[in-house]
Amino acid sequence: MKKIAVIGAGCSGLTAIKSCLDEGLLPVCYERESDIGGLWNYSEEPNGSKGSVYRSCVINISKEMMAFSDFPVPKEAPPFMHHTEVLKYFHLYAAKFDLLKYIQFRSSVEHIRPADDYAVSGRWCITTKRLDDAGEGTHEEEFDGVMVCSGHHAAPHIPNFEGLDKFRGVKLHSHDYKRPDVFQDKKVLIIGMGNSAVDIAVDLSSWGEKIYLSSRRGAWVVSRLGPFGFPADAMANSRVMFSLPRWLLQWSVEKMANYKFNHQRLGLNPVHRALEAFPTINEDIHLRIMNGAIRVRPNVKCFTENGVMFDDNTFESIDVVILATGYDYKYRFLSSAVLNTENNNIELYKYVFPPQLPHPTLAMIGLVQAVGAVMPISELQSRWFTRIVKGHLTLPSKEIIMEDIAQRKKNVRQTFLPSQRHALQTFWVPYMDELADAVGCKPNLKKMFFRDPMFALWCYFGPCVPAQFRLEGPGKWEGARSAVKNCYVNMFGATERSAPPAGESSIWNGLSNRSTCVRENVRRFRKSVAVKHNHGPGYYMYVAFIICILLHIFL
Repeated sequence: MKKIAVIGAGCSGLTAIKSCLDEGLLPVCYERESDIGGLWNYSEEPNGSKGSVYRSCVINISKEMMAFSDFPVPKEAPPFMHHTEVLKYFHLYAAKFDLLKYIQFRSSVEHIRPADDYAVSGRWCITTKRLDDAGEGTHEEEFDGVMVCSGHHAAPHIPNFEGLDKFRGVKLHSHDYKRPDVFQDKKVLIIGMGNSAVDIAVDLSSWGEKIYLSSRRGAWVVSRLGPFGFPADAMANSRVMFSLPRWLLQWSVEKMANYKFNHQRLGLNPVHRALEAFPTINEDIHLRIMNGAIRVRPNVKCFTENGVMFDDNTFESIDVVILATGYDYKYRFLSSAVLNTENNNIELYKYVFPPQLPHPTLAMIGLVQAVGAVMPISELQSRWFTRIVKGHLTLPSKEIIMEDIAQRKKNVRQTFLPSQRHALQTFWVPYMDELADAVGCKPNLKKMFFRDPMFALWCYFGPCVPAQFRLEGPGKWEGARSAVKNCYVNMFGATERSAPPAGESSIWNGLSNRSTCVRENVRRFRKSVAVKHNHGPGYYMYVAFIICILLHIFL
């Protein structure tokens, strides 16, 4: 039995372990901490060796879109989960598939190098150290493959601001921010306009004396909730949306963003189009700006001993500066010959395989930056890698691999702003379909349409939930169809109070009570349809619902 090393027991590491087991491989997972969860394993004190969420963190992805493909989030969980709920879900996943026994906790990976016979075998030699041992001894072991699942939130990126070294106040990176009460009555500057920056600014706005938010180029701020209160990510990440012209998607996202947030009047002033960078997700920032709790400022020009000057030559006295400026991709246990991370400009085939390696036995899992959840991406990447190691699949020639990387880089340059942050960025649905096509589990909607047309329409128009990639092919799961069909029922399982109408389909149960507008259009649609289908009227309801949504967004 081939033995695979898994580095890290966060969300990517857990699904990597399971993928190994599914393919009959023996996983050995090394985790520095004493528990699973990685980034979602909250620690009260900052830990320089790993990233960790802050106390108030709520995930930006709805639970149906972040779930592993064969393990839905429990119905009792809210649509958007607090980090404690996310960690609980990971524990349930690990218990369901008996993953913990393959994890060596408090073990640090010190070095990964090709084995002596790598040229022939593709094997790797890994040096580890037990962190609980008093001694300095290390252990060395060989593996048939390596899955690096340690994420990229361990090395904060610190920009070189003029005078920052002279500033006498508190300086920290968002990596080390935990809770707001320690900054009570302080004047705080947060630099950045990403999710962490805005979340921290909102978090501090009820505690600090003055909160300033500084950004070079502004941001498009969107809410977690879309039209009629549905999760925006579930509505946006559908196949029908990505079949639309890019200009139309661009325009619709900007229209929806400005519907709630007047970016110009709030001083956010994005200098780029909405899809040229990660959107910032927050529901409260506009109210905090409107009531003066948060004050938006331009880019920092320089720091003084007790304050900061901005590009517009305004000066503010501050006590604390928090750098929400992202992270550098650094893997101290990998040499540059294996993975070159300079300027975050990493070359990977389909964001997984280093192209210079002669054997596809080392994979970077979960490193890609997609506009969507990383958990399902890591799962598909792991399924792809383990099937390659098992011998069921192969990679194309070196020439095709390098052409793919070059084309992907070109697409990134043409699509996103030039930035270290966007070096590995992609859109979620197209990338998931690309991975699924490589694995052999992408649903064939054309064939499905002739077998089950209403379900095919649901898969095309509805949310591209991860369970769609368990409908057919390797790793097919019998519960996938139900998970896809009932995604909205499960989404609102913890919040919906009224009982659904008797005798209606599960999809109707999930949609019918959302909006008077939707219900009225659905009723009219039902009356116009005389044909009955054995799946119930919910499928027809959803088609009507999609029409309403598209009209609402684009007109």
